[in-house]
Amino acid sequence: MFTASEHAGQAALSICEALLLAMNDSGLLPENEILGVLLDAAATHENADGTDLEKENHRAVADLIKAILVGGNSVRRS
Repeated sequence: MFTASEHAGQAALSICEALLLAMNDSGLLPENEILGVLLDAAATHENADGTDLEKENHRAVADLIKAILVGGNSVRRS
């Protein structure tokens, strides 16, 4: 069973993905800039400090962002 926090996280991810796609479609941000945003976000989580549990959570977030990059979910690549 999912928690309210997990639902909020999924909603936030969907909203951000839609915003990135809209920015690309409207020409506000080119694909390389969107990829840079995702790479920066992943790097921030990969380099985060904290307790072992916090670091584990940050690594999981970084892994998810990298999976989005590999899968091309947030950018329509031609």
